[in-house]
Amino acid sequence: MAMTNNFGIALRGWRKRISPLASGLESDTDRRIPGMRREELARLAGLSVDYVVRLEQGRARNPSAQVVTALAKALHLDTSERDHLFRCAHLAPPSNGDVLLHVPPSVHRLVQQLGDAPVAVYAADWTLVSWNRMWTATIGDPRTYGWDQGNLVAGMFRSSNGHRVDSIAAWPVRSWAGDEREEESLVADLRVTAAAYPDDARLASLVDRLLRTSPRFAHLWSNGTAGLHTGDRKTIEHPKVGDLALDLDVLMVPGSDLRIVAYTAVAETDDAEKLDALRADSHQ
Repeated sequence: MAMTNNFGIALRGWRKRISPLASGLESDTDRRIPGMRREELARLAGLSVDYVVRLEQGRARNPSAQVVTALAKALHLDTSERDHLFRCAHLAPPSNGDVLLHVPPSVHRLVQQLGDAPVAVYAADWTLVSWNRMWTATIGDPRTYGWDQGNLVAGMFRSSNGHRVDSIAAWPVRSWAGDEREEESLVADLRVTAAAYPDDARLASLVDRLLRTSPRFAHLWSNGTAGLHTGDRKTIEHPKVGDLALDLDVLMVPGSDLRIVAYTAVAETDDAEKLDALRADSHQ
């Protein structure tokens, strides 16, 4: 089965949409097609016309990161389009600088409007940056968690005399998969973020500090596992309503790497009734 020429399709489409004037080129009256000619793109990107033709036709399929960067600049691609071009070339997109800690107003409104469920927003490195009233009612006030810099992974790998701290929140929250599986999943997720943000000094400092202070984190970090943490099932030992069994889902915010984390209960269960009771208390 022939491979789809995604790189060539994107390159040709973006070349045809950009006006020569926008790229600082002179426009002539006998131009028969809209956009930029192949030879003009080749000149701006510092490539040969033949190579641009082969890229568009799919006869050249392994451009280097330098070539993709040059093409993206010549075509005035935004960050999302640039990253797409890199992925079409089977390359990792460039680093995005520092992990975003700012919550856009639209995401903040979404979290507050999802008031029936405990919802919080984490940065890509699992720093807790926003939460709603039901989160506080269900898992406790995050300001009391005692996490270093508000970071979940740092809180998880706290230790007391070499042993794991009993709870990473205001009261005990247990993963049904077990502590070890939860730790493995979050460390694997953090590794993905560290690779995507290699220049983030704050993230590098967090990893270095955990490597020095937590043998468990150092062991998990050394095994090289990488992958996104997408969900879990938890038991929350709540001081008012007793044990709560809730599903935890992690939703990604496109373009920002923020994680929206939501807890939900299975409908028509004791857990749903307990969550309803906490909801009523939170409104009071």
